[in-house]
Amino acid sequence: MSTPPLRLFFALPCCPQLAHEIADWRARNPVDGKPVAPGNLHLTLAFLGSHPRGQVEALEALAASLEPRAFTLHLDRLARWKNGLLYMAPSRIPPALTELERNLREHLLGAGFSLETRPFKPHLTLARHCPRLPAASTPTFDWPATEFSLFASENTAKGTRYRSLGQWPLRPSTPA
Repeated sequence: MSTPPLRLFFALPCCPQLAHEIADWRARNPVDGKPVAPGNLHLTLAFLGSHPRGQVEALEALAASLEPRAFTLHLDRLARWKNGLLYMAPSRIPPALTELERNLREHLLGAGFSLETRPFKPHLTLARHCPRLPAASTPTFDWPATEFSLFASENTAKGTRYRSLGQWPLRPSTPA
């Protein structure tokens, strides 16, 4: 019997403090739709799709070879896509985030992995199946990005869960 493949993606994990702040905001400002569990909050850098478990080691080595810089992401836009996905995004994308996504993409493509061709639109999904924007005013959150992770998406009886398979630190930015 073969082992089922893993649905894999690289992402910035939402730190517990920020996840708690977002959950508090959602509790005070209920939104229609299905909220993303606080433990699943993340910003996707690269979606890899289904891959054999044996490829995880190569992905871990690839991630460890990168030396991305830390940054702070200022989430200050609340928006909704036509498919009902409610999300927060930065109005200004930090250059270090663009650099991390681009370097990760280049290394993955160079290693033979297929990636989505959609342009990178950094966002943090708050809820799915949301018919409209909430009436609440747009919150702002500062997200100190200090690591990135490789995740496996797992379907459970309680819904989808994102399990971290490995984390890599973002190096401190040097002052200008």
